[in-house]
Amino acid sequence: MRPLKTMNAEELSELPFPPPAFIVKDLIPHGLSVLAGASKTGKSWLVLWLAMRVSQGLPVWERPTQQCEVLYLCLEDTFPRIQRRMYRLNEEPVPELRFAVMCDKLHGGLEEQISEQLRSYPNTGLIIIDTLQKVRDPHDAESGNMYACDYDAMVSLKRIADEHDIGILLVHHIRKTKDSEDPFNEILGSNGVMGGLDTVLLLKREYRGAEGGTLRVTGRDVEDQTIPLTFHDCIWELAEPEDDTEEAAPPPDLYPPFLYTLADFMQSRKQWEGTATELVEAVAETEIKPKGVVRCLSRFYYEFLEPRGICFHAHRTGQSRLICLACNDANDVNDDNDEKSP
Repeated sequence: MRPLKTMNAEELSELPFPPPAFIVKDLIPHGLSVLAGASKTGKSWLVLWLAMRVSQGLPVWERPTQQCEVLYLCLEDTFPRIQRRMYRLNEEPVPELRFAVMCDKLHGGLEEQISEQLRSYPNTGLIIIDTLQKVRDPHDAESGNMYACDYDAMVSLKRIADEHDIGILLVHHIRKTKDSEDPFNEILGSNGVMGGLDTVLLLKREYRGAEGGTLRVTGRDVEDQTIPLTFHDCIWELAEPEDDTEEAAPPPDLYPPFLYTLADFMQSRKQWEGTATELVEAVAETEIKPKGVVRCLSRFYYEFLEPRGICFHAHRTGQSRLICLACNDANDVNDDNDEKSP
């Protein structure tokens, strides 16, 4: 028996972790996602357009994308049909987007095919599987425990996404039965499908053939959101806001004043070492308690400190916890695009 590896809450709260990585900012993170919708809703048009935008590093609905190579498994299409669709979308065809119209099943070779593809094309950051049902073993439906089968399928794909730090986007169907309380319950399959996913995107038209629709989004690393869309010339475009005359409120300051004070403090220094109490005194900061300093530095390290060239780590020496700060380039500590908090 292997003993459990544990970490106490204090240690965990003081470790700096990078924020979630996104293929499409605040919409499709690394990990396992699904785009679900009714038949003929326009899911395949959407993911093809998405694949072409990501492979070029172009924004999706005004959201920046992580430019990367994309593998699109179009398992319900043919190469001639894909070509015609690309012509309709009028996007620049690029070699960073690859297609396949046949592949093995889950637990029947697909995992190995994906791994081999990632070895051959290591810059692949997004894999689209259209549709999930095409890679499922038909014998799964005969199983007495659909939840276990669905969850196991999700776990297999999520393992690949997590091990290679990529995004995998599944295209899936919904039931004909509507759920007025929670539309996400309409996704085809047992709760094991939802339970194994990181992100769920649900595409719905107002009615069959309508131009208007919505994309509902929920997940572990994204905020719940509903995006109004319009289907025009085979592209799902961002619908105009109902009232764009109202003046937008200024964005709130995301970072504590202590961080700005610290950035100024480190601007003329190459390094600094001491306790949290000594750091608070050195920067003459009164709005933060010493016991909250390490937690603050850890929480905002990747967002605030690292972009300003400030390195940070903490370690214990006897009964004291020492904070070590260093600058990669003291002249570039402050980002000219960020204004100091008042």
